[in-house]
Amino acid sequence: NHLLAEQMTWVAGMPPAQAFTCKAKTRYRQSDQRCEVNLDQNGNAGVSFEQAQRAVTPGQSLVLYDGDVCLGGGVIV
Repeated sequence: NHLLAEQMTWVAGMPPAQAFTCKAKTRYRQSDQRCEVNLDQNGNAGVSFEQAQRAVTPGQSLVLYDGDVCLGGGVIV
């Protein structure tokens, strides 16, 4: 129910906050999953999901959403 993502990129040019809740996808066509995001001093994202996630794989993308709006994403490590 937790992952770390690096190389974060933000659509607005910066994250919405150092810590925030949103929805995320770790696989293509996955339904949105509620999560909490905490950014460290290097800009890496620690993501905690409400429910355990299946097949989270290093090297794949994490994409974060606020409703239908894409906030940004990064690479799962």
